[in-house]
Amino acid sequence: ALLFYGAFVIAPWLHSIWISFWTWDGVGTATWAGLANYREVLEEPELRSALVHAFGFILFYTVIPVALGLVLAALVAATPWRAMPVIRTIIFLPQILPLVAVGVVWKWIYSEDGPLNELLRAVGLGGVARVWLGDFTWAFPAVGFIGSWVSTGLCFLLLLSGIGRIDPALYEAARLDGASRLREFRHITVPGLRSEIGVACTVTVIAALAGFDVVYVMTGGGPGTSTTVPGVEVYQLVFTAGRVGTACALATVLSLLTCAVMFTVNRLTRER
Repeated sequence: ALLFYGAFVIAPWLHSIWISFWTWDGVGTATWAGLANYREVLEEPELRSALVHAFGFILFYTVIPVALGLVLAALVAATPWRAMPVIRTIIFLPQILPLVAVGVVWKWIYSEDGPLNELLRAVGLGGVARVWLGDFTWAFPAVGFIGSWVSTGLCFLLLLSGIGRIDPALYEAARLDGASRLREFRHITVPGLRSEIGVACTVTVIAALAGFDVVYVMTGGGPGTSTTVPGVEVYQLVFTAGRVGTACALATVLSLLTCAVMFTVNRLTRER
């Protein structure tokens, strides 16, 4: 396993770091650039905004899904309905759908004559209707909402399984002491799910920072650069602009930032 991982992950990653120090169009002769490509990543507004947007997506891919999944898991665990398998399936369903198909469907939903605008007009909110993915203000939240919709199911199942391993005696003791459901949630459920929350945050943060499929299919980074992310920017730099060195520099910076975020998340959610 280590041999395959080294050959197909570590070696290409190290090679991309090496390329980031060169000016190369992917075909011709490469020339040494030193740190010039990294300066471009930090100085060009479009490249900086791609990194900012990637971290902005953490709100939609991680914070909202983890918080919502935590509440849903606590409610479902406290209410043993017969329809529980169906409920779990419905909530988790977006997680197993191909992201390209998800992007195509939601692009149609957000279109000017799509179901969302038709619903708003039907309930008398036609003034709110707009071309969501063409609006400089609403395009980013509209794409981010898809991340929340997709990630909530995964967070919900992870946290629901974690609740199942918490000792029921803790809840019984809390009820005997007169603790409310809110205090049980705050002092037993949340601390007991520290490791599961760490796993959920790790998976969803990586998905947010490495996002490509949904953004590329729905907006291509537009309108303007309002939804561009590093994944889309790297693709355009390599296959459109012929700036392979700059693309590798951007990918390297994103890798280092991702490692820093993961280190912080693991420190905060480590079992004590």
